[in-house]
Amino acid sequence: MDEKGFRTYLQERKLSEEEIAASLALAQRFEAFTREAFTPHDYLAFSEHLIASGENTIANYYALARYAYFTGDQAGYIRVVDLLDGAEAMGNFYQKAEFTLGAARRDAVFEGVELPQLGLPSPEKVRINEKVMIRLVEIASPQECEQILCDSLRDLDEAWYADDKKLYEDCDTLDEFLDKNAQNFVAMLEKLRDEGKPFFTQFITDEVIAYVRSEPLIARGVSEGNILYEVKIPHQTADFLATDDPIEKRYHACHCPWVKESLKNGASHIPATFCNCSGGFHKKRWESIFGQPLKAEIIESVLQGDDRCLIAIHLPEGVA
Repeated sequence: MDEKGFRTYLQERKLSEEEIAASLALAQRFEAFTREAFTPHDYLAFSEHLIASGENTIANYYALARYAYFTGDQAGYIRVVDLLDGAEAMGNFYQKAEFTLGAARRDAVFEGVELPQLGLPSPEKVRINEKVMIRLVEIASPQECEQILCDSLRDLDEAWYADDKKLYEDCDTLDEFLDKNAQNFVAMLEKLRDEGKPFFTQFITDEVIAYVRSEPLIARGVSEGNILYEVKIPHQTADFLATDDPIEKRYHACHCPWVKESLKNGASHIPATFCNCSGGFHKKRWESIFGQPLKAEIIESVLQGDDRCLIAIHLPEGVA
């Protein structure tokens, strides 16, 4: 282990001495664990070890992700980020289900289901979500299902959208904002490509940038009256572009850690209404910009058999 190099890497990221010491200790434990288990750089096995020992803290996973990134282990870095992605969703689902359905029906939806711990791998998340969602659509009305999911199950910090709100306020029209936002998005992807850094859990290629440029629904969004249509960039865009197989297309398109692995071998058993959560994720930026609740509709989704997720966001009347 290059302890000196890793320390320098952490110092450059402005971590405190206490955080650096903890990160170094965890990296040493990880290296020792993989040597003893004869599983080189097995992040999933080490995550199971952290869960079993009660050490599955966000700080430890951040340290593990930083170590993977420092060592140039791109696949390992992505594995660790995937372990963290959407970890809060099922706990939020549980709380929102009680608010909408009451405790008794909430308990019926979650009967026998243990809320997942931080670090649970995506296949396990999917198994839990499938069980919970099948019960939800049996117990709750469509309107109740939508109410639980429509504002997203993710923790979305208002501060994340401050730059978008400022840019919108500086623009004279919605179209001007959409154009500038698209330019900024493509410029960010180009910078990540040039620096060899990931966009969340995907690395950016020339082909990915060309695809994003060619798809205004991804880069910009397309407005018709007060309705804005957006398409999610595929979760693994390079792989998405490399295949014509519809099953593989849907799998590589899907971002959701509570759904994705259910698509790997064909049709998912998770009810498509779950994608209202994705609609809530997309509309949050616009709710922050306008300072009011908005409605999002799922027009197409991978759970409906489409190879993309198309979302219609109803902006306030008179926006132009």
